Amino acid sequence: MSVKQVQVTFDCAEPVRVGLFWCEVLGYGPPPVPEGFASWEDVSSEQGSWFACSDPSGVGPRLYFQRVPEGKVVKNRVHLDVRVGTGLVGEERLAALEAECARLIPLGAVRGQLLLADGENESCLNMQDVEGNEFCLD
Repeated sequence: MSVKQVQVTFDCAEPVRVGLFWCEVLGYGPPPVPEGFASWEDVSSEQGSWFACSDPSGVGPRLYFQRVPEGKVVKNRVHLDVRVGTGLVGEERLAALEAECARLIPLGAVRGQLLLADGENESCLNMQDVEGNEFCLD
C-alpha cells in the first residue's frame, strides 16, 4: 500500500499563534472554532494545546501544531519551502521573493539571508516564522 497523504507537524510553544501565521502564509483554512469559544484566539488563551489547518483545495498537506514544553534550540532539520518564485529567474524571481517577504514581515516573519542564484540553484530567501522556525521563500 502506498502513502497518499502527508501531515506536517510543528512542535511549538503557541500552537494557535504559529498555526494562524501559517494559514496567512499559505492561504490555508483553520478548522471550526471549538464549541464555547468565539475565536481561535480565545481558545489559545484558555487551552490552545493544538491547532491544525488545511489547504482548501485539498492538494497541500495538512499542518498540525502541537504544544511542547521545550523551546527551539537549534536549526530545523526539516523546513518548508514556500514556492513563490516557481518558473521565475533573475530580477523577476528576486522581485517575487522580496514582495512575499514584505507581505510576511507584518505577520511576524523575520527575514534571513538572501541566497543568490549560483548557476546550479535559483535564488531563495531564508526566513523564520513567529517562533523562529526556519523556512525558505523559493
